[in-house]
Amino acid sequence: MRGFLLAAVMCGSVTAANAADLPILRGGYTDGLTMSRPNWDGFYVGGQGGWGSIQSGSLAGINDDLIANVERFPGGNYTWNSLGRAHGSSASVGAFAGYNSQWDDVVIGIEANYIHANLNANSTSAANTIDPTTRQTTATTVSNATVNISDFGSVRLRAGYAVDCFLPYGFVGAGVGDQTIYRSVSAFPPPLLSVPQTASSGKLVYGYSAGVGFDVMLIAGLFLRAEYEYQRVTSNIDSSINSVRAGLGYKF
Repeated sequence: MRGFLLAAVMCGSVTAANAADLPILRGGYTDGLTMSRPNWDGFYVGGQGGWGSIQSGSLAGINDDLIANVERFPGGNYTWNSLGRAHGSSASVGAFAGYNSQWDDVVIGIEANYIHANLNANSTSAANTIDPTTRQTTATTVSNATVNISDFGSVRLRAGYAVDCFLPYGFVGAGVGDQTIYRSVSAFPPPLLSVPQTASSGKLVYGYSAGVGFDVMLIAGLFLRAEYEYQRVTSNIDSSINSVRAGLGYKF
């Protein structure tokens, strides 16, 4: 936050200095007079870091196969609760690269964006088996599932409007990511025979995103970035991701 405030002060100082040098403000006039302003046109690269939260759809029934493994053996008379919605949060790091095309104050561009995180949407449920006669707990079960998204790369279309050193923008994008689902069940007392009680599977998933942000030109081609992004990742289990990020880039 201090960096963005410093950038704003620098922008204001540069603008004021330019204005003080204008002949028209000293009583003079020069044909074709133009003010210096940042040029956003061209290629750029940068790095970024942030924080995101993930929420996945209902996981009810996802562990039915593991539960069936436990139930088929002697001592497997247990009570199980269904899993609900999963959620979690994680820090993230990444990089971006793109190209801007500028017409007066309007800036349109395309950008490749990559994020690495450890977003775990987790859901856990526990249940007790009660003896109807004694009303005592005879067994306890736990069912768990975690939807993990670790990497996501996307291509974005951006559109912004330059105001002095600031470039507020909006974007939409689409991309692919890496999703792994970890599942487990446990029971106490355990079944009389050992059975598989964990499983995991990974796959590529696709998604789309939209968001807003702004870049602040500092000096030469160096700029700061802050943005918010919403991502929808679609697979057999859909997930929604909300992220905020800050970055540092350089425009060539």
